[in-house]
Amino acid sequence: MKLFPVGHATHPQWQMAAHLALAQLRAQMALPGYASSPTLGLLYITSPYVPHAQHLLDWLAEALPGVLGWAGAVGVGVAASNAEYLDEPALSVMLCELPPEQWRVFSGVAPLRRQGVFSPQAALVHADAHTPDVAGLIAELADCTACGHLFGGLAASRGATVQMAASRSGGMAGGALLGGVFSGGLTGVAFGEGVPLITRVTQGCHPVGPWHTITRSEGNMVFEIDGEPALDVMLDDMRIDLCQPQQAMHAVRQMLVGLCDAQAACPAVSCGMSEELALRHGRFGADVLARHLVGIDPGQRGLAVADAVHCGQRLAFCQRDAAKARADLRRICSGIRDLLEPAFIPAETAAALAAPPPLSQPHPARRIAGAIYVSCASRGGPHFGHPGAELQTIRQALGDVPLTGFFSGGEIASRRLLGYAGVLTVFVDEAIS
Repeated sequence: MKLFPVGHATHPQWQMAAHLALAQLRAQMALPGYASSPTLGLLYITSPYVPHAQHLLDWLAEALPGVLGWAGAVGVGVAASNAEYLDEPALSVMLCELPPEQWRVFSGVAPLRRQGVFSPQAALVHADAHTPDVAGLIAELADCTACGHLFGGLAASRGATVQMAASRSGGMAGGALLGGVFSGGLTGVAFGEGVPLITRVTQGCHPVGPWHTITRSEGNMVFEIDGEPALDVMLDDMRIDLCQPQQAMHAVRQMLVGLCDAQAACPAVSCGMSEELALRHGRFGADVLARHLVGIDPGQRGLAVADAVHCGQRLAFCQRDAAKARADLRRICSGIRDLLEPAFIPAETAAALAAPPPLSQPHPARRIAGAIYVSCASRGGPHFGHPGAELQTIRQALGDVPLTGFFSGGEIASRRLLGYAGVLTVFVDEAIS
């Protein structure tokens, strides 16, 4: 596996942006250690380029006839290495030099199946939020992979949402492009066991009260928690005083709930810490779904949640916090770095790894060929304090890895559809040890 070149460009006209991105890609393809003969392309665009998505895909396919497949989606922003582009005309392209027999582009017209010589182990998934029972379809898609390893997100746009999925006919360079731009359903690219991946999830919310159990509910309404009126439990956990209505309404508007299935391990314990420590450090596990609190029912002392709930689910009240979200992002990046760095390395390699950033490219000892990062549209610069802060946090931990991605309307990890999260996937270069 080779390092992946990443090209990005911002320009009101898609033709100019495409030319700029292609120039960057070709310059990187000529560098030692980078992919010189890519077979797979990933393309992410922002809302202004949606009307031109098919033209853009066709143009790139013609300019890069050796690329046998393309996948991508629209986001309210795109990521390219250590920079983000939110709410402006932009595109990000990653070219991957992977064995053609180790990946498959899929869509509604070319669905993913576990059959033949190709056995999907993991899949990058792009989905449309308007698709009926999209969460159920994601879970079904996970069953098509050997490990249930999905990563990706929901396409997000200020207008129409689109996804891109296309392959060359016969898998031959220069062949006709089959597929194209889709609206609705699930698309993406599946990877075989010859493409090692590591995915980690960072949550953007932190618990501000203990874990409870829902004991009476209907639809999206929670009426009782631990046998007590749900509204009263929330007021007690959040220390909200209804005698100060303005402050109380402000606190309720900022409120979210974390939901976890009853059969799952306690989210705090699954993170390797007690509930008390989890609350103090603001850490949710990947099994937790963060959902908005959308209303209250004073008459029945109930709470309305932006998702279906059921009795037996675990529930914790939570809030968004930029500092704790940044700390949790550092945690998952450090975990990936520690996992990939060898236990014993020569002194000169240790000195190189200790060198201050910026690094010209990821150090071989880190064994990272490239990365894909899907972040919630409500994260990014506005949440982390300044433009690019989220991606710079990743760069500080992993080095200057080639990275692409987008800011989504919901994040996909394993079998679940998350919210307010970041899903980081790195491609591991096993040729380096």
